Amino acid sequence: MKRRTFIKDVTVGSLILQAGPRLWAQSVLPDLASIQGESPAQITKTAVEAIGGMGRFITKGDRVMIKPNIGWDRRPEQAACTNPEVVRALVEMCRDAGAKEVKVMDNPCNPAQRTYLRSGIAQAAKDAGAKVLYCSEHKMKKVDLNGEWLKDWEVYTDFIETDKIINVPIAKHHSLSRVTLGMKNWLGCLGGNRNQLHQNLDAAMIDLAAYFKPVLTVLDAYRVLLRNGPQGGRPSDMEVKKTVIAGTDYVAVDALGLSFFDIKPEDMPYLRMANERGFGEFNLEKLKIEKRTV
Repeated sequence: MKRRTFIKDVTVGSLILQAGPRLWAQSVLPDLASIQGESPAQITKTAVEAIGGMGRFITKGDRVMIKPNIGWDRRPEQAACTNPEVVRALVEMCRDAGAKEVKVMDNPCNPAQRTYLRSGIAQAAKDAGAKVLYCSEHKMKKVDLNGEWLKDWEVYTDFIETDKIINVPIAKHHSLSRVTLGMKNWLGCLGGNRNQLHQNLDAAMIDLAAYFKPVLTVLDAYRVLLRNGPQGGRPSDMEVKKTVIAGTDYVAVDALGLSFFDIKPEDMPYLRMANERGFGEFNLEKLKIEKRTV
C-alpha cells in the first residue's frame, strides 16, 4: 500500500470512528420519549436516558440553566408550575454529567418569593445542588433576537450567560393561546411588558425558541392543567397523567404534548410556522417515539 493511500485510509477511518456515536444516536435513539409512572423523578430520568442520557447533552464543566415554569403562586398539586421533582431530577442528572454549575430561574407572573416557595421548586432545586436565582432588573439587557417578527427585547442575562439551557415546561391549558407548552415557556426569560407579545404570540414563541436554542426539552405532564389556565386553582381543573416527555426537537415535544388536550398538531399555527422555518417536526407519524411505563 502506498503511503498516501495508507494515510488517506487512516484519516477516513478516524473520521468514521469519531462520527460513529453521533450516527448511532441518530439511527437508533428515538426522537421522543414519553414515559409514564408513579414517580415524577423516575420517569424524568427514564425519559432522558431513553434519548441518550444526560451525558449526550451536558459535558464536564458546562454551566447549565434549567428553565421551569414557576409563574404562579400555586402548590404542585394544582399543576400551574412545573413539578418540583422533575426539576430536582434534572439538576441531579446535570451534576452527575459533570456540570460545573446548575442554575434554576424564571420570571413569574405572581411575586417570585411566593411562587418559588409555594411551587416547591426552590427547595427541590437547592436540595439537588442548584443555584436558585431570582430575576433582577440589574441583570436585564436589551438584546438582538434576530427574529423574523421579534427583533429585540429585554432578556435576563442569566439566560444568556450560560453554556446550555434545558427547557422544563408544564403542560397547561391557556386562556389566550389554548395551551402553554415548551415554546411559550420562553416568555419567562424576558422582562418588559410581556403582554405586548400576545398581539402576535405565535411568531414571538417561534423567534424566542430559535434564539434560546435549548439542548433538551422535558415536558412535565405528571399533572396536566386542562381548564382555567394558566393559573387554575380548583382540583377539578387538573388531571393526573403521570407522564414526562423528553426530546431535542422542541417542536416535536410540543406536538406530542397536545395529545393531552385532544388537539391535533396541525391545528396549532405556531407549530406549522415553526416547521416551515425548519425548526422542528410536528408530524408525529414521521417521528420515532418510545412510549412505555416504568
